[in-house]
Amino acid sequence: MPFFPTTAQEVKQRGWDEVDFVYVCGDAYVDHPSFGAAIICRVLESRGYRVAFLAQPDWKKNDDFLRFGRPRLGFFVSSGNIDSMVAHYTAAKKRRREDLYSPGGVMGKRPDRAVIVYCNKLRELYGNVPIIIGGLEASLRRFAHYDYWDDAVRRSILFDSQADLISYGMGEKQTAIIADRLNNGEDIASLHDIPGTCYAVDVKETPLRGAECPSFENVVNSKREYAVSCRIQMDEQDHIRGKLVKQRHGSKMLVQNPPMAPLTTEELDAVYALPFMRAVHPSYEAQGGVPAIQEVEFSITHNRGCFGACNFCSLAFHQGRYVTTRSKESVLKEAKLLTTLPGFKGYIHDVGGPTANFRRPACDKQIEAGLCKGRKCLAPKPCPNLVATHEEYLDLLRSVRSLPKVKKVFIRSGIRFDYLLADKDDAFFRELVEHHVSGQLKVAPEHCSAAVLDAMGKPHIETYLEFARRYFAYTKQIGKEQYLVPYLMSSHPGSTLKDAVELALFLKKQKLRPEQVQDFYPTPGTVSTCMFYTGLDPYTLKEVYVARSEHDKALQRALLQIFNPQNRKLVIEALRKAGRTDLIGTGPNCLIRPDPSDRRPAYQKNTNERKQKSTKPQRNTGARADRTGSSGKAKNKK
Repeated sequence: MPFFPTTAQEVKQRGWDEVDFVYVCGDAYVDHPSFGAAIICRVLESRGYRVAFLAQPDWKKNDDFLRFGRPRLGFFVSSGNIDSMVAHYTAAKKRRREDLYSPGGVMGKRPDRAVIVYCNKLRELYGNVPIIIGGLEASLRRFAHYDYWDDAVRRSILFDSQADLISYGMGEKQTAIIADRLNNGEDIASLHDIPGTCYAVDVKETPLRGAECPSFENVVNSKREYAVSCRIQMDEQDHIRGKLVKQRHGSKMLVQNPPMAPLTTEELDAVYALPFMRAVHPSYEAQGGVPAIQEVEFSITHNRGCFGACNFCSLAFHQGRYVTTRSKESVLKEAKLLTTLPGFKGYIHDVGGPTANFRRPACDKQIEAGLCKGRKCLAPKPCPNLVATHEEYLDLLRSVRSLPKVKKVFIRSGIRFDYLLADKDDAFFRELVEHHVSGQLKVAPEHCSAAVLDAMGKPHIETYLEFARRYFAYTKQIGKEQYLVPYLMSSHPGSTLKDAVELALFLKKQKLRPEQVQDFYPTPGTVSTCMFYTGLDPYTLKEVYVARSEHDKALQRALLQIFNPQNRKLVIEALRKAGRTDLIGTGPNCLIRPDPSDRRPAYQKNTNERKQKSTKPQRNTGARADRTGSSGKAKNKK
């Protein structure tokens, strides 16, 4: 099938007098299954609907929004594959230089808070036309949420956008139901029973069932209430046992229906069999194409969901923790298709997903009873009920790499090394090292401090060290030179300067020099962002240390890159503040040499030394503290 119409002329060329739906997107138009907008449009098309694609409209004018006229059934709106604020700004709130989802990587093709801007323009031009918002930006901002860029709590995006419905999570099923019911003549104001959607009603019309979060007004005024709200939302993010969740916003009640059941294997196979062009729209060729396709053009997604559920990751609140997978036949069919595409050179860059080595739910209990509330499957240690097996994934990889024209199959998306170690059969581990690493394997220990890793929801560092030991042992056995590239994060909630020093010492001991370090980025809809804003762990309501100022963050980041000369003064300052001046010096255990500018002239040192020698020792009065912090009085009592 051809690309969807992007102009009024292309609509006429199809012989349509109108379209059923217009999909408005903050990304450039890429018709590939790694782009959520393309999936939703192909799902609508498969049900017989006429869809037009409005990519990156000029929000400062009306012309683009009037291009297709009023659609017969409504608008679907998303910011694209990622939140528009994350697309535009770094963790330091600096404007990015490149937008990977825009033609030629050029910035400025979409507005900040794209969903809100687009919807308000549509409402202005078309009045009461049905508007459904989805994608990551809408999904993660569906409740009152802390916004890092405003440094304030914003209300649900449903109210700021003036949309009718939020389709949260992976939206294929919701989209089909919404479209069919609108097509059958139902008013969008009546579509209040669809799983995986949010809507608003007057408070007096609030459903009696479900769980209620503290109101928008309460979470604005109380950080403790915000933390309570976060936990309720996370706990009910389950398609089997999850309840309806409510949150009052003034005279309106935001209502989230329970999550939609994830696609079954058969349904996933059907989605990935849709006739994607698997290419950037040709109108972007003169601008250099769209950079984001380069990483995924020859990659395959075989699963959805992630029971790893790291606290700083939005996946748990968007895709969910329940893992579903495509069939082997479906994956092989796509792999064969890749070998026929222009530009294929024999390399499949990834057979992965949110976490590459998950091919089933974490345990059999999840299949019937849902996910355990308030518990993690892997951290700090694997649950005793965990079913850790790579047998099916290994068979899949063997089959793909044996296809004609396929030279190599890499795994570039995340590997959960703790899950890998939990598998008693090391066949996958050995074949991963031998066949699926392109010189270096990227993994994410993130930190080494147990307290910080607990705040992150990650396994303790001993697990990573065991993984690294076996990785290099297997690498040596096959006679290859391969490396591990550990992802590390600085300034995550719970990380103090002393924790950052501990990480610096760990890096020195392991002889690691990380070129890139990720500052914690408080994106909407994560447990870690809740910690950042409230200073509380939402599951215990205990206080959590948070490095908030740019300088405090810089101190922690500098400790991870001590080898960078530009960080010298920051490192010394950090070590002094952490009470670790013993690590400043030239000894083998020191982290950094003293700053030459701090050295006193020789004559000043000699003068000071003479003064110290001539001074009589003072009697201990019991008020002075010794080096360990014990008072003289306490020491005398010994």
